[in-house]
Amino acid sequence: MSNVSATTKLTPTPGQTVGPFYGYALPYEKDRELLAPGTPGAIRLQGTVYDGAGHPIPDAILEIWQPDAEGKIVQRTGSLVRDGYTFTGFGRSAVGNTGVYTFTTVNPGPTEAGAAPFVSVAVYARGLMNRLFTRMYLPENEEALAADPLLSSLAPERRKTLIARRDADGGLTWDIRLQGGDETVFLDFDGTGYEDASQ
Repeated sequence: MSNVSATTKLTPTPGQTVGPFYGYALPYEKDRELLAPGTPGAIRLQGTVYDGAGHPIPDAILEIWQPDAEGKIVQRTGSLVRDGYTFTGFGRSAVGNTGVYTFTTVNPGPTEAGAAPFVSVAVYARGLMNRLFTRMYLPENEEALAADPLLSSLAPERRKTLIARRDADGGLTWDIRLQGGDETVFLDFDGTGYEDASQ
């Protein structure tokens, strides 16, 4: 039986910082390959994770979830034991010593007609009390980007932090800034929708 009365105000215990990450536990073989490199339609999604001072963060981990090229939300097992053929829509990439991450994936398709395609991203890094959630949008289809509920709720300078740039080889580059003037928009889910948690 508890000795705490119903009127006693309890102080919440603070969370622990995210990390350190252990090489034997989180990374796994082909974790960043949502499909095999060289597969028709495969692209490279890459970028750098920066801290508030603009320095690359060498020990972050990113997880992505995305629909396939047709916009279907895939519900297949096989993310942790890749067979080189099954696209599951999930990947994990440890950031290298230079702060760079990379995934082999496909351009996500729109999940409904007229929607802006995007990739959902979770960021784990030193000093964070909790993981951060965000999105990366494809740069094409200005009309769909303008109509997207999340993007249209943001000021133009904030909106651009969620849109990747297309590389000459057809891949995507999207940098993540955890703080500072060009801080990436991070999302706070409250059960009724999302809001910019960066503000």
